[in-house]
Amino acid sequence: MDHTAHPASAGRAPAPVLYFGHGAPPLADDPLWTGQLSSWSQGLGRPRAVLIVSAHWEAAPVTIGATTTAPLTYDFWGFPRRYYEVTYPAPGAPELAESVRRLLSGGPAPVAEAPDRGLDHGAYVPLKEMYPGADVPVLQISMPTLDPQELFDLGRRLSPLRDEGVLIMGSGFLTHNLSCIDMSLGTDAAAPSWSAEFDDWAARAAVSGDVDALLDWRTKGPAAEIAHPRSEHLAPLFVALGAAQSSGENARSVIDGFWYGLAKRAFQFG
Repeated sequence: MDHTAHPASAGRAPAPVLYFGHGAPPLADDPLWTGQLSSWSQGLGRPRAVLIVSAHWEAAPVTIGATTTAPLTYDFWGFPRRYYEVTYPAPGAPELAESVRRLLSGGPAPVAEAPDRGLDHGAYVPLKEMYPGADVPVLQISMPTLDPQELFDLGRRLSPLRDEGVLIMGSGFLTHNLSCIDMSLGTDAAAPSWSAEFDDWAARAAVSGDVDALLDWRTKGPAAEIAHPRSEHLAPLFVALGAAQSSGENARSVIDGFWYGLAKRAFQFG
């Protein structure tokens, strides 16, 4: 696989690329995690726009969400009513959408459109903590596959957006197996061994720039099939890796720890 870095535009540092866990709607009630996200965003500066890929939108081909302010997508069930009353009226990003269409033209399939699809909880839950004023234009696009190499290639094709001041975000969870955790133990529950081991391995691989190992996570990662029985929450990391590869940046781990035993680690590239 060709993971050769290419220099960024002369004289301008590209916008960072992020991967992070988004928890669930009750993340808003966790003062530690919300504080971490808020502090992190303050050090990032104000992006021209945000392009986000969430674990909660899979659609092929790549599909562009709403480009105007649209109602949120409350893609969760069984929570108290107040979580369905949250709003996040961020401006749409039609110019960014056009740039995405341009960059992905000539790809494996035409880009599709979902003009009425608002941000899902994988997008708006963390964004509400990071940019609470809802004043940064946001565009969400779908993941067209869970194949690591294809998602890496998607991120690489989108990486020129960084030179335009676009903050590319992948929102997932570094470990995610709800069937193997006990929610009754609370947010501070000790991480089970499979979650701690996979989190440690992935962090070391990301920080050292071992992209090949991360893309081959099913065979290289410890307890991989338990940490991710289905990979939709890990998959946004592959988009982030591709978007960062153009300038050859390894990850920095900016948030760590566990939430109900699941790894909430966040990475920043650049």
